[in-house]
Amino acid sequence: MHTSSATAAQPVVVRRGETTVTPPAAAAAAIRTDDPSTDPAASAAAPAESHAPTPTGLPGTGDDDPEERTAAASPAASDPGRAGPAAGPTGAQFTRPGGMFSSLRVRNYRYFFLGQVVSNTGTWMQRIAQDWLVLSLTGSPLAVGITTAMQFLPMLLLGLFGGVLADRMPKRRLLIATQGAMGLLAAGLAAMTIGGVVTPTFVYAFALLLGLVTVVDNPTRQAFVSEMVGPKDLANAVSLNAANFQTARLVGPAVAGLLIAAVGSGWAFAVNALSFAAVIGGLLAMRTSELRPTAPIAREKGQLREGLRYVKERPELLWPMVLAGFIGTFGFNFPTLLSGFAYDTFKVGAGQYGLLNTAMAVGSLAGALLAARRGAPRLRRLVAAALGFGVLEVLAAFAPGYWTFALLLTLIGIFGLSFNTSVNSMLQLATDPAMRGRVMGLLVLVFTGGTPIGAPVVGWVTDVYGPRLGLLACGAVSALAALVVGLVLARSADLRVRFDLHPGRGGRVVAFVPRTAARAKSELAAAC
Repeated sequence: MHTSSATAAQPVVVRRGETTVTPPAAAAAAIRTDDPSTDPAASAAAPAESHAPTPTGLPGTGDDDPEERTAAASPAASDPGRAGPAAGPTGAQFTRPGGMFSSLRVRNYRYFFLGQVVSNTGTWMQRIAQDWLVLSLTGSPLAVGITTAMQFLPMLLLGLFGGVLADRMPKRRLLIATQGAMGLLAAGLAAMTIGGVVTPTFVYAFALLLGLVTVVDNPTRQAFVSEMVGPKDLANAVSLNAANFQTARLVGPAVAGLLIAAVGSGWAFAVNALSFAAVIGGLLAMRTSELRPTAPIAREKGQLREGLRYVKERPELLWPMVLAGFIGTFGFNFPTLLSGFAYDTFKVGAGQYGLLNTAMAVGSLAGALLAARRGAPRLRRLVAAALGFGVLEVLAAFAPGYWTFALLLTLIGIFGLSFNTSVNSMLQLATDPAMRGRVMGLLVLVFTGGTPIGAPVVGWVTDVYGPRLGLLACGAVSALAALVVGLVLARSADLRVRFDLHPGRGGRVVAFVPRTAARAKSELAAAC
């Protein structure tokens, strides 16, 4: 475990034969160790985050990870000239992953994870029940679209303010409040539906209120993960959260369909309201002494602009954010596209349409679990996942048959979730703790807030030119954005591509290497 002080000192980066002082911005780039041939030996001092006291390692004491408990006594720690793992912006050491479920060793995260299993299932139940309720009340698919827009509009307009609130307030207490508010909204909608007094206007209002709460809940929940598990297991925890969500995506709609058919939509809302008790119970049961809380920032003017300036001045944050904006706005428009392929292209019924969604959910779950096995993310892995995602969408646009299309959707799900988890964990690891809420709020804004912009454009292209051209356009934009961002990052870091047909053991056929020795120690080059 690491200790902390109120004021973070500059991290001291130790390399073979030399000692240099690296500013905090430079330390943000050392976020990977999966390439021993290029990873500089480093150790860190004076982390910026407050950490819990070192646990004893007995079962049930929290983080039962012997590797982390003995990090301070490792040879690299005692011998500055000896190679050690890279240091991140918080001064934490990043090592190879401890297994697919390593973050579940942390007691507080286990409680959070189990609560999310229940709550995410309820959330997917409500999504299906809400769409069905609006369709049954109005008979209009447009009304369903309006409901979705009402739920996403607050994120587009207020997403950045949610990140500011996440930085200003204790995240655990804020999550208890937001999760409780979501539970009350679901309970109110359930009561009105079961009582037979619900109208489309009421559903729109509930969707809008839910969107307002989500503006605060989403960046807070994402930033809170680092306070539960710490930097070493952050990438694994983000991936397991994604796997959790995708599992609920498979289970929730099926349970909702059975419940709606048996007793009506109102009871699906009621079950969702009860599911929030699992999350709140897990938050209340956490041992606060084992959390790694970031001190809330004081309320001051200009904090929103400060967050935007912080991202703008750091290419390792800015360009992944730009890429996430393009992928989220244009790449993830599957509700419109899949319905078009099912009904217009392949002429299949509702069952086969549901199977397309299931195929993509299975791929997404597989992608999340694969990501959980990897170490800390790197920029080139992020760009490669985005490029693969776009290319697969282009290929799927030309799929000759239904089953080929379903198989490609599974692969699209794998690459899409790999990108999603990589950008999430990378931005958190490369961000100063005091700015994490605002950075994650901006990520949520660009990734999901673009839906009200991209969905109508993709819908218009699909209606006028057909779903194949619509998916082709989405894939082409995603792939082109990945290529441009990759080239910009390589140029900014002064890297070049090296091809080696005989790389030898542990080498790579294709690798990014510095053009000049002077740029070999560039923080951006290290992050790539």
